[in-house]
Amino acid sequence: MTVSPGAGLGALFVLIAAVLWGTTGTAATFAPDVGPLAIGAAAMGVGGLLQSLLAGPALASARDELRRRWVTVAVGGLAVAIYPLAFYSSMRLAGVAVGTVISIGSAPIASAVIERLIDRHRLSARWVVGAGVGLVGVALLSVVEPARAAGAGNTALGVLLGLLAGATYALYSWAAHRTMQGGVPSRVAMGAIFGAGGVLLMPVLFITGAPLLDSWTNFSVGIYMALVPMFLGYVFFGLGLARVKASTATTLSLAEPVVAAILAVLIVGERLPPVGWAGVGLVIASLAVLTVPVRRTAPAAVDVPRL
Repeated sequence: MTVSPGAGLGALFVLIAAVLWGTTGTAATFAPDVGPLAIGAAAMGVGGLLQSLLAGPALASARDELRRRWVTVAVGGLAVAIYPLAFYSSMRLAGVAVGTVISIGSAPIASAVIERLIDRHRLSARWVVGAGVGLVGVALLSVVEPARAAGAGNTALGVLLGLLAGATYALYSWAAHRTMQGGVPSRVAMGAIFGAGGVLLMPVLFITGAPLLDSWTNFSVGIYMALVPMFLGYVFFGLGLARVKASTATTLSLAEPVVAAILAVLIVGERLPPVGWAGVGLVIASLAVLTVPVRRTAPAAVDVPRL
């Protein structure tokens, strides 16, 4: 299979974003007194507003195009607002490694289902195999009890919140990609959707964010989360989404939980039992099945992810 330079570059951008996102769970552990809602609102809220600021005058110039797609933008903005609250709560309850793997590992499946239901994209046999492998990995991770920080301890609820995070991640990725496919530049689409999400998160930050100001460490964690993984990471993600499908992008982002799991073990001190590492391995295998190019002798009859 011939890999187009644009799609290959898009995949690289998404992978860079995934590596940056993989640091968020470990970074959050350095501010244990700050609740997950405050961390999520600060990271995605401020990061989203910075995305909107980056778009600048281009947002105003594209207001007619955005107005025609206001439903998609609104749905994407709402998903952006829900995602970090569910994601960071999942990590706080189930641990960094499990929470991240569940949240991100479930996103490609949710994304493909969204594309199937709304865009009528066909699901290939390859996708079914890859998704099945990933689901088994997620299932294994949902039953482990890793050593984790005090205050965590409800893995089942953490898994449910992780699934919600995965669904909303898939939804705003689809909304951003659909907006770009409608002719809206990547920077504008990301600025509109993430800016809307950032606005929705500001009340949450106002209500829960006081602990961020209690110490320099807490404040530094909030600034890092907003500027590096959320702002810079989503700049790369937006560049990638302009070149690859949302389902491909969310699948590539399975690199995030791998990074998160490694950092959780090396820095946070979490210890996954063998079944947990088996789950991580299956999620990685799912990534390989869904993204490694295959050579074909005839045009494909089904839609498969392409890099």
